[in-house]
Amino acid sequence: MSQFSRLLTPRVHLNNSGFFPPSSIISPSSLSRQLRCTPPPHHSRVSRRATSNGAPAPSPAPPEPAAVYGGGGANQQAAAPRRVTLATLRGKHRRGEPISMVTAYDYPSGVHVDAAGFDICLVGDSAAMVSHGHDNTLPISLDVIIEHCRSVKRGAARTFLVGDLPFGSYESSTPQAVDSAVRVMKEGGVDSIKLEGSAPSRISAAKAIVEAGIAVMGHIGLTPQSVSALGGFRPQGKTVDSAIKVVEAALALQDAGCFAVVLECVPAPVAAAATAALQIPTIGIGAGPFCSGQVLVYHDLLGMFQHPLHAKVAPKFCKQYGNIGDAINRALSQYKQEVETQSFPGPSHTPYKLAATDVDAFLNALVDKGLNAAADAVENTEKEINGTPQLNKIYA
Repeated sequence: MSQFSRLLTPRVHLNNSGFFPPSSIISPSSLSRQLRCTPPPHHSRVSRRATSNGAPAPSPAPPEPAAVYGGGGANQQAAAPRRVTLATLRGKHRRGEPISMVTAYDYPSGVHVDAAGFDICLVGDSAAMVSHGHDNTLPISLDVIIEHCRSVKRGAARTFLVGDLPFGSYESSTPQAVDSAVRVMKEGGVDSIKLEGSAPSRISAAKAIVEAGIAVMGHIGLTPQSVSALGGFRPQGKTVDSAIKVVEAALALQDAGCFAVVLECVPAPVAAAATAALQIPTIGIGAGPFCSGQVLVYHDLLGMFQHPLHAKVAPKFCKQYGNIGDAINRALSQYKQEVETQSFPGPSHTPYKLAATDVDAFLNALVDKGLNAAADAVENTEKEINGTPQLNKIYA
């Protein structure tokens, strides 16, 4: 606790109203800013036998036929949540409220991120590593990123969605950058795009994309797409000159029209300085607690990868909030074992039945067609259901 207190000390001495304004003090008990996604209360139905004029009420509609799916629990219709917009994010930043951000790469992760109530969801080019097994982010293409965006969009109904421009999709020219951004917006269905770097060509690209009517998030510090030029995944801003360059890069991206800037793998004082210098939010990843918000990779924070080979690429700055990989491994091993011991599926997971009269008719039809082995299998199945094990004969 004392270590974290020391980290927070610079916040007091900065005394910069643009960094942490007095209005940033928030009452934990306040509910007015919380997003309400609770489904409407259930009301019991009251059957009325007659209408007001004494006439009998119409007969109730027959029940719907049983569906094939629906094994995951009751389907509840919830009210559509309010979408997060740029105005929402600017409001949070103005009030000094932290901005939450996480990555997602497919429909299930989009659903989870949305249900958790995150402000921003990034469909990152990190998909190249966590979804496709590459050693870095460079191999993923624009078409693949767009497909990931589509999938996440189907699951994320309220979160502000950011799509990454992958390596090779915006470096050649400003028109190429604009064209790529337009594709990610139109085909991917995102709310904004993100691009890496602060070289003059990247600043020009960011400005042109903003002028095309597309919101842009910048990304400086460690920029994974520049791993070749950087000599690996290395922190940035560790010398005075490079620290000043980080702050200047952030200001340049702000001047280009970016609505936020990601600061990756820079020392906490450098991130604090950039945050204080800017009038737009900073989103930290491995940049300490003094940013306007934080982002982590979905798979990293959930502990999706438990294999020793993945330990060497686990970021030092990431806190692991779960051991989902262990849970997945245990579940898969249990399922495999139950299949091999023929304990799955049991009666509770064999829901589809033939009526007794239909079983007899089915048997007769099989015999008539000369399918005697099939008829024996049906008889053995009936014996098993009635308590006489015949599995070996059924599958012989």
